[in-house]
Amino acid sequence: MDVLIFDEPVPYADALTLQERLLAQRIADEIPDTLVVLEHPSVITLGRRGRRDFLLVSDAELERRGVALVHSSRGGDVTWHGPGQLVAYPIRKLGGGGSHGHLDLLQQSVIRTARAFGVEAFARDGKAGAWTAFGKIAAIGFAMKRWVSFHGLSLNVNCDLTAFELIVGCGLQGESVTSMRALLGEQAPTLVEVRERLIAEFAGLVEVDEVRLFPGSDFSSCS
Repeated sequence: MDVLIFDEPVPYADALTLQERLLAQRIADEIPDTLVVLEHPSVITLGRRGRRDFLLVSDAELERRGVALVHSSRGGDVTWHGPGQLVAYPIRKLGGGGSHGHLDLLQQSVIRTARAFGVEAFARDGKAGAWTAFGKIAAIGFAMKRWVSFHGLSLNVNCDLTAFELIVGCGLQGESVTSMRALLGEQAPTLVEVRERLIAEFAGLVEVDEVRLFPGSDFSSCS
């Protein structure tokens, strides 16, 4: 697996375009499995099962707050992405484990990352994502085309949690959301530290061959 890192926030629509290009290349066996790691500017995305009644404010209010609204091809319902949240998109050809094995890979990568910094994260039966005793800390939603995955996971590192008050996250009524910063305070790691650890955890679960850093958010040279 190759890893592509962007060190400035990438607009969601641009990242989706990149994913779709990598997806087509992976289906054609033109590239190896590829993990894209980045942040997004503030955006609410509606997955394939996303319902507008889980969006708690008007489009005008979203515009006032500078929050984009995008319909996404991923699985799942509604979620928020933004600065301080680490996002990872594995473009991965699935083997015998299929989607269940891929879900387990994503969950274990974020759970192990959180635990490495002292956050006791865990999976919950029947619910995608990673959780703590104080709320959900990571969301997972992916899609597949010809047995190649795209979309992936988001881990709350030091993001503004009030953004989640705009939605019923993943359609889960009454569930709280937390972050590493909220749980660890001044001892919380930086997003770069968490990014490095997440990549290391992926490397412990799948073979990582090459890591490339793209200064800024320009991926015109990315393939």
